[in-house]
Amino acid sequence: MSEKSRIRWLCRRGMKELDVLLERFVGAEYDDLDERERGELLTLVGMEDPDLYYLIMERSEPDNAVQAELLGRIRQFKRPAGAG
Repeated sequence: MSEKSRIRWLCRRGMKELDVLLERFVGAEYDDLDERERGELLTLVGMEDPDLYYLIMERSEPDNAVQAELLGRIRQFKRPAGAG
């Protein structure tokens, strides 16, 4: 199983909102991530749903600058395609 396939599998969440958001992000952005970002993505998808949800909704603080930047990129996928 490739690393991307593994990440996609880990994006399957109990919270449908996270599932859709993460799947869209990985499909569109994973190949452009550097190794540090891929590592942080793996950390994020390893979190419990409520903890990850709070990070994405900016209700809790990321652990580091790479994680903060990655979360910002993920948040862009909250809006439907074509929305401003």
